[in-house]
Amino acid sequence: MPGFLKKFFSTPARAVGDEAAELLTVLGEASGVSRAAGVLAGYANLDAKGRLEFLRCLAEDFGPDERRLAEAVEEYRSRPDDVSARVLHDAAEPRRQELLRRLNLAPGGTAALVRMREDLLRHMGANPALAQADADFVHLFGSWFNRGFLVLRRIDWQTPAAVLEKIIRYEAVHEINGWPDLRRRLDPPDRRCFGFFHPALVDEPLIFVEVALTRGVPEAIAPLLDDAREPLPAGKATTAVFYSISNCQPGLRGISFGNFLIKQVVEDLQRDFPQLKTFVTLSPVPGFGAWLKPARAGTGSPALSEQDRADLQPLDAAGWARVEGAREALRPALSRAVARYLLEAKARNGKPLDPVARFHLGNGARLERVNYLGDVSAKGLRDAAGFMVNYLYDLDDIERNHEQFENRGTIAASRAVERLLRERTRPR
Repeated sequence: MPGFLKKFFSTPARAVGDEAAELLTVLGEASGVSRAAGVLAGYANLDAKGRLEFLRCLAEDFGPDERRLAEAVEEYRSRPDDVSARVLHDAAEPRRQELLRRLNLAPGGTAALVRMREDLLRHMGANPALAQADADFVHLFGSWFNRGFLVLRRIDWQTPAAVLEKIIRYEAVHEINGWPDLRRRLDPPDRRCFGFFHPALVDEPLIFVEVALTRGVPEAIAPLLDDAREPLPAGKATTAVFYSISNCQPGLRGISFGNFLIKQVVEDLQRDFPQLKTFVTLSPVPGFGAWLKPARAGTGSPALSEQDRADLQPLDAAGWARVEGAREALRPALSRAVARYLLEAKARNGKPLDPVARFHLGNGARLERVNYLGDVSAKGLRDAAGFMVNYLYDLDDIERNHEQFENRGTIAASRAVERLLRERTRPR
């Protein structure tokens, strides 16, 4: 097609794609930065339909140079040495990766690419071909956001308001109801909050953890968040409780740095409070409710026993958690069910079905205790029948637990949790 006709029929998204292709031909650094900024600005100005069109272009038109790759393959076959292997490696790399590297040089490029991947993830379910582009984002982000580039900061009431506003917005586990509630989580002597930051994302936390310093392992979230609670002098605390961990950037989903966060926070807390002996979470069980419904119907895997399904019938009554008789009647069967879910329910990759369990067990924690009605909020009852879980970070066992989980799929669990699986329903 003649150039003037191509331009006439071009869409805004295709125009941005053409600019991206031209960027790969630029040799000068200054002009390259300018063109990269133009591509990112052009993408930002596209509507949702245009962005999807550009992302499809990115996936379909920026793969490896096929002619160059074929020549490199033939060269390696005829002369299989280190030099030809390197040429083959370079030729096999999708052109997308070099494009993303060049876009990253633009002012604000890293943040713009994180947002671009957020768009890509939003569309990927209905557009499987985008997975090719996503693999390159993941490959590069894994390098750009590795632990060596991350900075751990304590977030307190003196932290700039721009960051504090984002803590309120990004809190994903226990909603922060405005500035007074945020202050109650940051300011008292028995409260801490830490976040990982990246130099290229100014005042944008990547992930943060909220910590309560206590004198024992808590069973429920309400006392920790109680407006009227009496703060504990930090020097009297024996336990550090990680009660909320929030990932802040959807565009970095799947890029692992949460494990580094917890280990770094443990080290900092131990340095500041040598008397702390126990490091534990108070975690939600977000997938239990969705798993329990088909399990009760007999279609879940592993299925519950007929007796357990019968014992769980009071769950169908509205307000069951507020009725003492129903609460206590449900405790045994629900406790067995949540233990089965956490220890035996698996995703397709063989890992635990529950995302929070995967995170903490993968970090080397031990499944220590399940807490019945640990969260009686509407969300807690809906998502997890009120259960919360304590995952214990025993510093002497973290590495061993991590290795066994990753290499063998072994879940480190306390005897108390394992015993729940062995219990049998008592005869009526």
